[in-house]
This record gives sequence, structure tokens and C-alpha cells, in this order.
Amino acid sequence: MTTAIAWYRSPIGVLQIEGSAEAIHRVAFVDGEVDGCRGTEALPAAVEACLTQLDEYFRGKRFSFSLPLHAAGTPFQTTVWSRLADVPYGSTSTYRQISVSLARDAAVRAVGTAVGQNRWAVIIPCHRIIGSDGKLRGYAWGLWRKEWLLQHETEQVRTKK
Repeated sequence: MTTAIAWYRSPIGVLQIEGSAEAIHRVAFVDGEVDGCRGTEALPAAVEACLTQLDEYFRGKRFSFSLPLHAAGTPFQTTVWSRLADVPYGSTSTYRQISVSLARDAAVRAVGTAVGQNRWAVIIPCHRIIGSDGKLRGYAWGLWRKEWLLQHETEQVRTKK
């Protein structure tokens, strides 16, 4: 399976997309400048779709993603990631609420670890997960980005009404 790499320049930094014709393998913010920002050759359909959907999201035109993802994780991680995808746009949930929804009340830290292993920035919305005290907690790509993404979604929901 041949993978391709493309980049999307978002308002909060460059996202690197790795994928094949079948699925997206990874979406991550990268530091520094990237030449080209769209890749160099024709891109697989899944990567093109990811670029399009990311652009729609950042322009306030998309509220959920519909992409095939190559989930390389443990069964517990993939279950947590699935729950993250269920958190509605413009809303938040907590690590505890996710663990309770999995009938694993004592697994709050394990949920936090799985959230931290999310390979699809923005696509699987781990930025919507906050601490039980309502405070922002860890984000692999920087708390300032998490705050921006939550604010972006809140503003879109407000203007959509």
C-alpha cells in the first residue's frame, strides 16, 4: 500500500496528512514551514477528500468528517477514538464522561492516554475533551490550538443559529 503525504495550511499551523487510496493514516500539526503545502504529485482520493474536508471545516462549512481512517491501535484505543468522534461539534465532553460511557468508570487515565494517542488531529476531535473541572487539559499539538479549535466551533454554532 503506497502512502502519500500532503499538507494543509490552516489558520493555526500546517497539518500533514498521510494516507493511501484506501484511508487516511495520520493527520498531525507540524512545526515550521513546509514547501508546496499540497504535495508534489496527484494524490490518492482519500487524501484529496481529507484536504477538501479540512478546508471546509476551517472555513466553517463542515461540522463532521466522513473519511476512511486506518485505525492502527489497540481495541481499547479504537473504542475511545470512536467515542471521541461522537462528541458533537461545538460541544465538549470529559475524560470521565468518556470512561463512564464505555462502562469503565475507573479507566479515566487510560482514556486520557488513548486520547493522547489519537493520530488524526481535528478529524477525530480529541480537542473537545476537557477536564472534569471544565479546564483544558493536554493536547498533543498545543493547548493554544485546542483553545482555538473550541472557540472556532463555538463561533460557528453561534452564527449558524
